Amino acid sequence: VQLQASGGGLVQAGGSLRLSCAASGSILRINAMGWYRQAPGKQRELVAMMHTGTMISDDSTNYADSVKGRFTVSRDYAKNTVYLQMNSLKPEDTAVYYCNAQISDSPWDNYEYWGQGTQVTVSS
Repeated sequence: VQLQASGGGLVQAGGSLRLSCAASGSILRINAMGWYRQAPGKQRELVAMMHTGTMISDDSTNYADSVKGRFTVSRDYAKNTVYLQMNSLKPEDTAVYYCNAQISDSPWDNYEYWGQGTQVTVSS
């Protein structure tokens, strides 16, 4: 399985960016898919994650407190893709953003995968 992320870049404070991450390979079920970030000198932290329920209506989402109300995570189930819409960006959002997924390729396993990281820089 591979995760291919895209969409990072440089934006002014108050601006918006949208990140995308597509999963490919041997996928039976995506159990969770979302985003982490790591700023220079800091630990990697969860930004937003979507957990797959029995039905799409049962999916759950959690966000870091620092991005609630500004970031929105969403999925295209047909394309095995997760998006992160980032609005009202702040300089403190500057980090490398990593796509993360928990994927089963059989009914009996669950593996964690990471994308390659995409840089988001917010200028003040």
